[in-house]
Amino acid sequence: MTSPLTPPHRPSPDQYQHWQELAAANGGQHYGSTWAPPVRETDPEEVRQELRKAGVVAAAVTVSGVLLGLLWLWLAPRVPLISDGTAVFLNNSEGEESIGADGTFALLGLAFGAVAAGLAFWYERRGGIWLTAGLALGSVLGSLLAWQVGTRLGPTDDVVAHAREVGKGVVFDAPLELHAKGMLLAWALGAMVVYLLLAAAWGPREFEGEWASYGGWGPDAAPAPAAPPAAPSAPSPGDKA
Repeated sequence: MTSPLTPPHRPSPDQYQHWQELAAANGGQHYGSTWAPPVRETDPEEVRQELRKAGVVAAAVTVSGVLLGLLWLWLAPRVPLISDGTAVFLNNSEGEESIGADGTFALLGLAFGAVAAGLAFWYERRGGIWLTAGLALGSVLGSLLAWQVGTRLGPTDDVVAHAREVGKGVVFDAPLELHAKGMLLAWALGAMVVYLLLAAAWGPREFEGEWASYGGWGPDAAPAPAAPPAAPSAPSPGDKA
């Protein structure tokens, strides 16, 4: 019989000691037969800086909702109404102006989202979860602001009073309304899609420029010394060849 050999899935004592020394030299942590690189600690100042940039992006995108509201008010088709003195009717019962107002808002939202995503990516190419969240939040708030600006600056929503003011048989514009409230998400949808495409195409890759913070890891790190070969153990007198 022969002496028992080290199973292939277990390291020899010399290899195990070498891995322990290598882990201690690189500041890693040892777990059984493997060792892990040091975990990079989060810098509070870096987090605060990312939050400030995300706040700037969210505020700028939200304020631009005023421009979207004005463009929607200018470009959206009007719904013509007419009064016979007792009731108010659609001047063209087969018209699609109300649907056109929703579509105009959605198209403008998508365009504003694409522009906002491009400017946000140009402002901070590194991206990050906070910047993305700021862009999404600003897009939703900007859409709400644009909706309120367009409806409040448009024709009055008091249709009866407006009909009495213009008189019988006179065509006037209905209030500007957004019937499909889901169009409020068009801006955020366009911003997220364009921003993710830009980040995937031109954004920094994983660990780009950050190898130095992972002690001993990276393309410029010195190779680890090879483990010395284990000396063969002398056969015991009781072993048979």
